[in-house]
Amino acid sequence: MNDSSARRHPAAEQETGQETEHGTGRHPDTRELLPTATAPRTRAAVRALVRPHRSLAAGGFAVMIAATAVGLLVQPLLGRIVDLVADQRPAGDLTLPVVLLVLVALAHGGTTSLGLTLVSRLGETVLAQLRERFVEKALRLPLEQVEKAGAGDLTARVTRDVSVVGEAVRSALPELARSLLAIVLTLVAMAALDWRFLVAALLAVPVQASTARWYVRHAVPLYAQQRIAMGAQQQQLLDTIAGAGTVRAFRIEEEHTARVTRRSSAAVALKMRGIRLVLDFYNRLHVAEYTGLAAVLVTGFLLVRAGSVSIGTATAAALYFHSLFAPVNSALVLLDDAQSATASLARLVGVADEKTPEPLADATPAPETAAGAAREPGAQPDGTVTVLGIDHAYVPGQPVLRDVDLTLRAGERVALVGPSGAGKTTLAKLIAGVHRPTSGSVHLTGTAGRGGGLPVALVTQETHVFAGPLADDLRLARADATDAELRAALTDVEALDWAEALPDGLATVVGDGGHRLTSAQVQQLALARLMLADPPVAVLDEATAEAGSTGARLLEKAADRAVEGRTALVVAHRLTQAATADRIVVMEDGRIVESGTHDELRTGSGPYASLWQAWSGTRGTTDKAPTHHAGPTATVKDDA
Repeated sequence: MNDSSARRHPAAEQETGQETEHGTGRHPDTRELLPTATAPRTRAAVRALVRPHRSLAAGGFAVMIAATAVGLLVQPLLGRIVDLVADQRPAGDLTLPVVLLVLVALAHGGTTSLGLTLVSRLGETVLAQLRERFVEKALRLPLEQVEKAGAGDLTARVTRDVSVVGEAVRSALPELARSLLAIVLTLVAMAALDWRFLVAALLAVPVQASTARWYVRHAVPLYAQQRIAMGAQQQQLLDTIAGAGTVRAFRIEEEHTARVTRRSSAAVALKMRGIRLVLDFYNRLHVAEYTGLAAVLVTGFLLVRAGSVSIGTATAAALYFHSLFAPVNSALVLLDDAQSATASLARLVGVADEKTPEPLADATPAPETAAGAAREPGAQPDGTVTVLGIDHAYVPGQPVLRDVDLTLRAGERVALVGPSGAGKTTLAKLIAGVHRPTSGSVHLTGTAGRGGGLPVALVTQETHVFAGPLADDLRLARADATDAELRAALTDVEALDWAEALPDGLATVVGDGGHRLTSAQVQQLALARLMLADPPVAVLDEATAEAGSTGARLLEKAADRAVEGRTALVVAHRLTQAATADRIVVMEDGRIVESGTHDELRTGSGPYASLWQAWSGTRGTTDKAPTHHAGPTATVKDDA
């Protein structure tokens, strides 16, 4: 019922001075980055997005063709004026071509504006759909995959890559379309004047083609490296800023500043390589321009001297080629934006194309239950969780869980206890479906959520409060919940009094920029979401750990109400939670070492008896000491 996993704060890794990937011991430079689509797959994805808007695309490009064709009338009209002047015709003869020039300018401006508008609308529509697909898939990415890639990779794609593609759609795409059309139609117009002008103009093409190939060959890998370097830089900034307090406490500011400097310097170095590449690109284009223009001028001179064309025609040809400077250079220069946008687009498509992960557990609702028929003899009742032979490792060769077998009977409340690093949180998250086990399986019998909702709900100590009205935050668990149902859920977790005491009651804005809630109130909010979602199976991973003694008693009571009637696995932060459970499972070193009721284990000679004795001996002096003996906050990192 929250959107954050129980993971170690970045400051925890910085206390050691080790630059490692969260929870894996992996150096950041060896992260398993999120997928990037291949060039064919990126093109296929774009075609699929454009296909529903074929009419808009056809209309936009048709108008762009008309606009370009109208604009090409300028050069012949100017050539006509040159011929009239060369023939010393009366000034009145210039009126018609001048008026036509004005009309051509107006028509060209109007059609160009309309065409660019249609093309831009197409691009924005496609980009919006791509963003929606990206966000949808990003939210469904397995937490383990995101952690391996690092938050910087996903953040860079959401921010920088989306921005680059958006800018390309708004400016580069329309301009590139207009430039390519201008190039093609201008060459056709030159051929219409005289085919030899076209041949002369084409002398520039080999230089331009080789320049384009050279640029693409060097730019594609360079821009891909830039995207990765920027993601790594952003990751380092996030890690350092998030752990600033610990960095200062251990006086390791210089070390972390050096890390940020290294990542920033690498990004700047790649940016400078890109600038030098662009400068060389322009130099080569200038050679092509001079080559082609010289060839057209010489051809015009020879044709006029031979009487094959008039001075006005030669002038129109020269003007046509000169007018190619802007679209050719724009098209080639836009390769810079295109390569950068293509690299970013491939990163977005790579995530948007990710297959939605299959359910991490086998949830097989029994059809006879829905029909009201009797269950087959020996079949497990709805809400039964069976863990079979699970092994799990975040890093190969470093197992966190070893051959774990566990059954949670329908409606049973099981407390999971053990020392930090025993694997409690990892087991809880495997049952909740956050991670997929390395081997073994998790079976959830008849776990179709009540009302079609989630089959399993996870509540951890790291609950996120979304910015907005409190009622909307609650309705994240069930969008169609009425105000009465919201109040009922809050009542069940004893949160209605403080919720209605807020400045605007349930309409009070909470989260970033809104009313701040206490740690206990945040956890009550998460438990109320659990009540609204009404799943048959609930996993509570130290959901009361953040509260003080008084708040803990309140939250434990609220948690008991929230899991009442459900199959529940409770990672116990205090042994009072374990004592009231139907069954207690004790873990050590990734294995289950004890299982039984509180009375059975308390009177035995195993680990739980030792924990209970320590608890009983210290609870008279402080409420906090038993927390240490019962096993402090166990996160994915601790387990790892």
